[in-house]
Amino acid sequence: MTVVEAIFYLFATILVASAFMVISARNPVHSVLFLVLAFFNGAGLFILAGAEFLGFTLILVYVGAVMVLFLFVLMMLDINLQRMREGILTYLPLGAVIAFILVVEMAMALSAGAEGPVAASGDALGSSEAGNTTLLGRVLYDQYLLPFEVAALVLLVALVAAIALTLRQRPDAKKQAPGHQVRARREERVRLVDMPTEKRQTPTGDSAGAEEE
Repeated sequence: MTVVEAIFYLFATILVASAFMVISARNPVHSVLFLVLAFFNGAGLFILAGAEFLGFTLILVYVGAVMVLFLFVLMMLDINLQRMREGILTYLPLGAVIAFILVVEMAMALSAGAEGPVAASGDALGSSEAGNTTLLGRVLYDQYLLPFEVAALVLLVALVAAIALTLRQRPDAKKQAPGHQVRARREERVRLVDMPTEKRQTPTGDSAGAEEE
């Protein structure tokens, strides 16, 4: 067994174990942390296979953004764990059927990809010695530039629409007026009050009598 094979089996074993812990952990926060571990090991397998772009994308996008968001949401929500476990045995047969179908589809996809022809050779992309990220960038920004720009435009429109939906005018909503704040003057914001001072006496009989009065 070579070093590469040993690293592959190590990553694969940790990946399968962490994936099993995701569905078997009692605490949802622990499930999210095990899912982060599974993503890290999956990224390691991608890098080991020569797909370093997919590996780093998996770490940056899913581990760095999506899973952190899920973790914060689960920590902020009050989840009833006992209610979540209800009805697991009822939906277990349906889940097993769906899992079997997914395994069969993955096996068919892998067998078809192994038997199919290679889409493009290294000479067609410019250089056979270039890295995976370089070749992917050449294809993305050369052959598929228009679909890439259209997808970016669609995401921009979705972002603007999401911001516009949150900016609805509500009568009970409090908002700031920066123009009025900048034009504010000291006389309008600060008021000096001259409070009369009282003479304090020493703690003797005179002070006690003053307090009674």
